Amino acid sequence: MFFLLTYTVVPTYLEARQPYRKQHIQLANEAAQRGELCLGGPLSAPTDSAVLLFKGESEEVARQFARNDPYVINGLVTNWTVRQWDIVIGAGVDRIGM
Repeated sequence: MFFLLTYTVVPTYLEARQPYRKQHIQLANEAAQRGELCLGGPLSAPTDSAVLLFKGESEEVARQFARNDPYVINGLVTNWTVRQWDIVIGAGVDRIGM
C-alpha cells in the first residue's frame, strides 16, 4: 500500500530548515534504503508544503517518519497528515512496486 505524508510548513521554511537539513536527509535516505520512502520534496511557488510518498503495510511507516523528522520536532512543520493513496496507473509505477 502507498501513503502520502503531507506537511504544511512555516513561511520561512527554506531558510529555517538549514540547521536540520542534514538530519532530515539522513532520515529520508534511511527510509528510502529500507524501501519505505519512494519520493519526497517540497512544493514550490509558494513553498508552503511538502509531500512524501511511502510504501508499507500500514500508514504507520509514514507516521513514524513524521514523528522522528527534525523538521517536525523543531517546529518547521505546522501540520502533517497521512492518507492512503490507491495508485491505479501511471508512468513508472512498476519501479515503485505496483
